[in-house]
Parts: sequence; C-alpha cells; structure tokens
Amino acid sequence: MNPNVHMLDRRASQPELKRPSRTEVEAAVRTIIRWAGEDPDRDGLIETPARVTRSFEEHFSGYGQDPAEMLQKTFEEIEGYDEMIVLRDIRFESHCEHHIAPIIGRAWVAYIPDGRVVGISKLARVVDVYAKRLQIQEKMTAQIANTINDVVKPQGVGVIIKATHHCMTTRGVHKLGTDLVTSRMLGCFRDSALTRQEFLGMAV
Repeated sequence: MNPNVHMLDRRASQPELKRPSRTEVEAAVRTIIRWAGEDPDRDGLIETPARVTRSFEEHFSGYGQDPAEMLQKTFEEIEGYDEMIVLRDIRFESHCEHHIAPIIGRAWVAYIPDGRVVGISKLARVVDVYAKRLQIQEKMTAQIANTINDVVKPQGVGVIIKATHHCMTTRGVHKLGTDLVTSRMLGCFRDSALTRQEFLGMAV
C-alpha cells in the first residue's frame, strides 16, 4: 500500500486550518472585484460574490469525498475474468493549483482484476474526486492510479490523462491547441510491455 496517497487524502479532506465562513469568502470575492477596477455594488455584480462562492463549492467538492471509500464495494462473481478492463474518455474539469485556472481533459483508466472487479461508475467517480481539487496533472494521474491499486488490489493499473491547461492557453504563453499527456503504470502495466502497449492502443 502506498501511504503517501492516503496521507495526501487526509491533508486534503481534513485541513488543519479552520475553513473561512461563507460570509468571509464572499467578502474576499468583493475585494477581488474592487481590485479588478469594478464596483461590486452595481446591479450586474451585486450577486456575483455569492455565485462565485457556490461555484467554488462545486469546483472543489472533492475535498469532502473519500475516493478509497468509493472503491470498497467489489464483485467476486466474475467467472474467472482476468483480462484488461478499460474505461475510456472520462471527461473531467479541474483547476490548477498555481493559478486556479481551468484544466479540461479526459482520462483513460484500466486495470486487470485479481479475483474481483469494481463498478465502472466508481472509476469515473474517483477521477472526479481528484479533479475537484486544486491540482497539477502529474499528481492527479498518480493519485488515481495509486488509489485504485491500493484499494482494489488488481494485477495492475494504468491511467492516462490528456488535458488542456488554461493557465497556458488563455494567459501566460497563450499557446492555444496544446495539451498535456501524463500516464501512470503500476503492476503488470509497468512490468509487461505488451500489456502497456495494449492499453496505449485503446487509449490513443
């Protein structure tokens, strides 16, 4: 088991610092609006602080969820099935932890079972939980793969993520049309070139 994954989860879901109140968050948004050069009290902006606060609750809802718990229920009546299981093209929205700019992408998740399988919707939910946190793509890729590997205990896990980062497409270097591809291979996906190539062929 990889203790670093669960340590990160505990830090994410149980921060040591007390969370600010909704009123404090809305006040912070009003400050940002004033800093941008606008009047937060004009008609078009007066409800914006509350709207931004609600949207942040959705964007970062992953901090209140435990991805390992989602994978606890598994099924053993699989008639000996031991071939690759791949859930492809899982769309997600995240935010980079450096600029809080959107990360829009898709994930491919694969594993080879060792006597039990997990519901496919749970794989998508694990992707969403980690996406709904401040992220860098490399860390998110590792978190998804490590959690599935630790909880489901398959023969191997493969995760590939392809995403567009608005921190470099809508600001900074403004490189439109670029995307970042990351992967994490564990178990037989790391040890067997044939298994890894089979997964890559399904994901590309």
